Amino acid sequence: MKISELSPEYRQPSPHTGFITDLSTVVADVESFDTSTSSPEKLAADFRRILTNLGSVSSSLTDACRIQIWKLATRLWNACVDRANSTTLARGPSARAAEAEIRQAAPELLLLAGVRDEIPLAAAKVANFFFRAGKEWLHLGRVDLATACFEKGTPLVSATGSEEERRVLLDLNLARARAASGAGNQFLAVALLSRSKPLASASPEGIKSLAEAYLSVGEATLSTKPSDPAVQASSILTEALDLCDKLASPSGASPKTPNLNELKGRCFRFLAVERLQANDHEGTLRCIRVSRASIGLAEEHPSMGVLAIRAWLGSGNILEAERELERLMAKPEAPEHMCVMAAEEYLASAGPEAARKVLVALTARCRTGGAAAAVRVVTKVVQGGIGSTGRARAISELVSDERVSALFDGPANTIQRGAMHSLLWSCGAEHFNTKNYGTSADFYERSLLYLSREEESRPRRAQCLRVLTICYLALKQLDRALEFVNEADKVEHNVHCAFLKIKIHLQRNDEEEAIKQMKTMVGCVDFNPEFLVLTTHEAIACKSVQVAVASLTFLLGLYPTEKPMPMAEVVVLRNLIEQLRREQGTEDEILKYSRRAKLRMTDLGVEGFFGNGAVGWRELNWFALSSWNLALRVTEEKKYDLSAEFYELAAEFFGGASNAEGDENRPTVCKALIMSVNSMLKAEEQNNSPLSDSDVKKGVEMLSRAGKLLPSIWPSFPVGSDQAEANNFLFLHTFNSYQLLDRMDTSARPQQLQLVKNFASSKACTPDHLLKFGVAASKGTPPNLLVAEFSLKASINAALASQSPNYRVISTALRNLACLAGLQDLSGSDSDAVYDVYRQAYQIVVGLRDGEYPFEEGQWLAATAWNKSYLSRRLNQPSVARKWMKMGLDLARHLESMKHNIAGMEQCFESFQKMSGSEPDECILLGKKPDECCQQDGAPSTSMSTSRPVLV
Repeated sequence: MKISELSPEYRQPSPHTGFITDLSTVVADVESFDTSTSSPEKLAADFRRILTNLGSVSSSLTDACRIQIWKLATRLWNACVDRANSTTLARGPSARAAEAEIRQAAPELLLLAGVRDEIPLAAAKVANFFFRAGKEWLHLGRVDLATACFEKGTPLVSATGSEEERRVLLDLNLARARAASGAGNQFLAVALLSRSKPLASASPEGIKSLAEAYLSVGEATLSTKPSDPAVQASSILTEALDLCDKLASPSGASPKTPNLNELKGRCFRFLAVERLQANDHEGTLRCIRVSRASIGLAEEHPSMGVLAIRAWLGSGNILEAERELERLMAKPEAPEHMCVMAAEEYLASAGPEAARKVLVALTARCRTGGAAAAVRVVTKVVQGGIGSTGRARAISELVSDERVSALFDGPANTIQRGAMHSLLWSCGAEHFNTKNYGTSADFYERSLLYLSREEESRPRRAQCLRVLTICYLALKQLDRALEFVNEADKVEHNVHCAFLKIKIHLQRNDEEEAIKQMKTMVGCVDFNPEFLVLTTHEAIACKSVQVAVASLTFLLGLYPTEKPMPMAEVVVLRNLIEQLRREQGTEDEILKYSRRAKLRMTDLGVEGFFGNGAVGWRELNWFALSSWNLALRVTEEKKYDLSAEFYELAAEFFGGASNAEGDENRPTVCKALIMSVNSMLKAEEQNNSPLSDSDVKKGVEMLSRAGKLLPSIWPSFPVGSDQAEANNFLFLHTFNSYQLLDRMDTSARPQQLQLVKNFASSKACTPDHLLKFGVAASKGTPPNLLVAEFSLKASINAALASQSPNYRVISTALRNLACLAGLQDLSGSDSDAVYDVYRQAYQIVVGLRDGEYPFEEGQWLAATAWNKSYLSRRLNQPSVARKWMKMGLDLARHLESMKHNIAGMEQCFESFQKMSGSEPDECILLGKKPDECCQQDGAPSTSMSTSRPVLV
């Protein structure tokens, strides 16, 4: 005998002792969950390791080891139950999955240790553990792991075994059916349920469990809608209902059990749902009737009422649907949300006309969620469409009912109140977008009912009031609009209110109030220059030039601040000038802003102020043309001070547009400079105020600049009108230069003469131009006699040299030349120069056709020549007197207008010759008979007629 067999101390330990010890340690760790630091994930990993190790040696496990594993597995299961009931363990997704894995380790260990005969109902116990572990996986949504557990437990029990095994096998089959149904395998689920019928028939509890399983699978089938028509939810639910009937009356009796009634009610309910999904409304109603006859109306689930409402609505019976709705609302156990849902569906078919009645009923029915219910009902009505006037009116009356609005009182309904306001606001916006402003305003006003007067609601209330203002503006109800905007301004004073007031005043043609409100708008904290642009547009639309000018002026005043502006400064100036041009007497204002544009162009450069490219060129060209056209207009109105300024600005703008006075604008710049100086001189004459030295210097500089550009105004090809215009501007340049030289000291007189001579030698010179030079020179202070004599003689010579002489110019030049010669010899005794002028005039008159020489000028020549004899006679110069009388008579004989005076003049002349040194009478040459010429001695005539004096 070996020593190891005699003494236990010397026996060798079992080779599996380490595995058992390891298992015992982990089980103890699971049991001490309240003190252990091991996480569920670590414990699950330990059990996976242990199961792998034991599985590798399962065939060599001794009976003692197997018993030990049974004990440890049982302890583990009990510990898992304790852990599930504990509230101290983590319940996250990963922790719950680990706990389920730990729980499954218990039946896995039992299966590994094998079914022991010495343990009562060992197989049923292991199968039950697998069943419970699988249910845990089902709760976690792991159908695959749950199915695996059920499938491991099913072979351990038999339908021919003990009652306990049969019970466990039934539970496993039903669980497998639910798992298969959850995985979408309805065929397997139905097969497992059919297989379970013999097991369930042994007890009422089994039948009830099977009925519940059928109901569960039928419900899943109803929701998944399998494509195979062989699996019908209705047949599965009918099977469940048959089991309920079998359980309720096993021997012909019909006891009603509350639990059974609840199960039957669910069966009927889902059957009704199935029929409703199939659009079998009559079948749905039939299910509901059978349900109510079977379990009673009092115990009916509230959802059956909803199904009844849907079925009646689907069949078009609105009246029955309304009765079902009333019955549902009268049921105390019906949840509020279910009543609201039913009301929504009813109103979707019944229309908004029934909404008020339904909502009032809901108001009385709902205690805690009345406001939310009202929001949902109104939303449903709105979703049905609010386009028609009748529907919109019904909604408006609905939300304005005091009983409805009272539901939203109190701080607890803040969210619902905001939801209702937003809903009504959206309705108003929808009608506003379609320009249905009356209905839109009605919705906006109703939305105000659901805004609190707390501080946080002030912006929203003010916005609503402003939108109402816009609606009534569109409806031309200006007084109402003003009321709303004033109220909005009290709630929240901002730039929007001020702008709306401006719109109202503009439409009321109250320009002064609009401008006052504009000042208020500019002072608002949230003011943005964009509002001035909008104001300008509104003013232009209302044809209010005064307000448009004021808004643009305000806007223009913001540019020096260098703030971000809605448009360029040049655009503002252009629009401002354009508006001013529409009013009379605004030339001074236009001039001011045109000067500003020119100053900004100088400061910023042409591109910097007007912009680049074609856009900038168009802006600059607009200012140039505007200045030119305004200059022409004020020149016609004889406002020469303004025209001088506008012509100067036009020259500056055209000069900027042509890049240093080049290209196509050179002629226009030249003309503008000349016309500016010309207007300055006319303004001097008009105002009777001499030009200052600075103005004279400025004019000289402008003409000097224009002189360099004069060659550019001549046309490339001779055109009559263009050539005449070019000649005229050359004359104006020369004439204005002469005038400015005349404002300087007398040392400039030689320059004046040379200037006129140079012009006289040019092709642009005409007799009329020279005549104007002569007249101007003779009227100077003092007159420039040299220039006057040269110009007048040159004018006469140039006119006579023409193929068709202008005798109007010639006669005027002769008259002025005669007067000029008279100035040179004030004694009048021996005025050869004056006589030469008359003699030249006589030479011109001789041979002219009647009326070719101007009538008045001919009379003047003859009368003044005749009357000059009076002075000579007084000075006792008979020969001179005879000479002038002879000149007057000769001129009269060649003038048609003097024929009726010739006889009298001849008689007077003969009388004078006879007297031989005596003083002849002066004759009145017009309107007298010849015998009246000399009847009064010493009384000379001083006029040709009573209306025209005679020059002496």
